[in-house]
Amino acid sequence: MNSAAGAPERLRLLPWTTPDGKPCYLSTDSDGSRLSLLADDIEAAQLDSGEQVLAGAKAVLADPKAGERAVRFALTRATESLADVLRVAVSRGERILGDER
Repeated sequence: MNSAAGAPERLRLLPWTTPDGKPCYLSTDSDGSRLSLLADDIEAAQLDSGEQVLAGAKAVLADPKAGERAVRFALTRATESLADVLRVAVSRGERILGDER
């Protein structure tokens, strides 16, 4: 499918999912659209959050007195952050490959 200007539209994987966990995509030919910029901001926030979660998980793992509850909480947050970071990496990788075509 082509845009009105003749440039091919790209599908961008967005940094959020549907309520049932399915990926969301944006069809755009502009990285400067309002929704693209919102997605950029959310990706940056997810990466920042991932850094904070990593630091917290390391602290829990370094504490020999940390109980099962603390370890489970840290692991739960870490898996959530990992899913976000992987989605950001896939989205950015697809955009890099799309630019090289």
